[in-house]
Amino acid sequence: MIVVELFLEFALLSFVAFGGATALLPEMHRVVVENHHWLDETTFTHLYAIAQAAPGPNVLVVTLIGWKVAGLAGALAATLAMCLPMSVLIYLLIDRWEGFAGARWQQAISLGVAPLAVGLIFSGATLIAQSAELGWAAWLLVAATVFANLRSKLHPLWFIGVGAALGLLGWV
Repeated sequence: MIVVELFLEFALLSFVAFGGATALLPEMHRVVVENHHWLDETTFTHLYAIAQAAPGPNVLVVTLIGWKVAGLAGALAATLAMCLPMSVLIYLLIDRWEGFAGARWQQAISLGVAPLAVGLIFSGATLIAQSAELGWAAWLLVAATVFANLRSKLHPLWFIGVGAALGLLGWV
């Protein structure tokens, strides 16, 4: 049954969701598009775009994938699978984790998770950029935005606004 498959696939993904659902985009893509063929490349990218445009957490993409694959039952199964297993595990282990506060191995894990999350999010952004088939102007905009964001204290919404304006003008 497809709802059970959705639940099992997203439950497995939940255990490596360092950085949230966005960090899992490449693996979600592999599971949903390449392995099971539940969605095509374009639909996957569109669902991600809709999830990012909507207010709320980035896990909305999982709900939308579940909805598209198996309706309301699929949306519920995928969302619960992404949120429930790791939440239960953290709930059960949090007291033990806090009991090791200050231990070198705990600090090493905490420090190691941050670059892992950044790498996973970067791979997700790369997947979406490749799916969007960006031209040279869009890649130039990406590079300029990264540079300007690192060099200035401007709020990221300014960069989004400039990108939207350039898109409306047809420059990217």
